[in-house]
Amino acid sequence: METPTSTMSIVEAASRKKRIFDLAVPLENGMPSSGAHPSFQMGLIRRHGDRERPGARGGTSANELFTTGAHVGTHVDALGHWAVNGRIHGDLDATEATKGGRFRHLGADKIEPMVCRGVLLDLPTTLGFDRLPAGYGITAEELQLALGERSLGVGDVALIRTGWQQLYHDAAAFHGGEDGVPGVTGPAAEWLAQHGVRAAGSDTNAFDQIVRGPNFLARPAHTILLYRYGVHIIELLDLEELAAEGVKEFLFILTPLKLVGATGSPVRPLAVIDAV
Repeated sequence: METPTSTMSIVEAASRKKRIFDLAVPLENGMPSSGAHPSFQMGLIRRHGDRERPGARGGTSANELFTTGAHVGTHVDALGHWAVNGRIHGDLDATEATKGGRFRHLGADKIEPMVCRGVLLDLPTTLGFDRLPAGYGITAEELQLALGERSLGVGDVALIRTGWQQLYHDAAAFHGGEDGVPGVTGPAAEWLAQHGVRAAGSDTNAFDQIVRGPNFLARPAHTILLYRYGVHIIELLDLEELAAEGVKEFLFILTPLKLVGATGSPVRPLAVIDAV
C-alpha cells in the first residue's frame, strides 16, 4: 500500500481510484449476539401512510426505534470495558470510574478515530485450514508466521482472520456451543502489544480463545490488551472478502460513536486500497 510522501502530493494520492472493503456485519433483527449483551432490535415506529399530513403536499416521513448493546455486531471495546481485581487500565478504580451510571474515564467517547495502516493476519490460509477449528488457540508463533516478511509497528492495526465468519448466519455454530471458538491466546496478545499496535481485531465474537471448562470465562487477551497495555479490541469483523482478494495491507479507517461513558461502540470499519 502506498501512502502520500514528500514526493507525492496529497491531491495526487486522493485522485487515484480506490477500492473500499466494508468490514462490518449488518445490524438486523435476529443477528447473532452474546447472551451477555442486549440483542439488536429495530422496528419502524412511524411508517409512510400511518397518518395524513394536511399541508404537506403529499410528503411523508418514516422513522424507527432501535435498541442494542454496544458489543453487538462489529464493535470496538473501550478501555473501561475490562477490569482486573476492580481496576481498569491505568490502575483506576473501576467502581469509582462508573459512578453516575456511566464511565467517567476510558469510555467509548475517549476512543480516538483511527486512520492508519492495517495489516491482515490470515491464519486459516497460513495454516492450511478453510477456517480454524473450534476452540483453537492462536499462538504468537503462528501470528509471526502469518505476518511473514511484512512489518507490524507502532500505531498499526492488526486484523486476525480465523474464518469463523463463515458460520455467522448459524448462531449456534458461531457461538461455539460445547466445542468453543478459535481465538487469540495470552502469549499471542502479548506479541501484538509488544509490536505497539493501537488496536487488534478479529472475526469472532470474543477475540480470545473460548474453550469449555473451568477457565471458560477467562479472557487473557482482554486483560493484556485492554487492561495492561491500553490497546483497543475490535470484534465481529467480516474479513472474508479481504482474504479472498489476497489483500494483506491497507488503509484502515474506523470511527467510533461518541457514546459518552459507554463500554464500547458499534463501528463500520473500512479497508481502502488503490484500485488496480
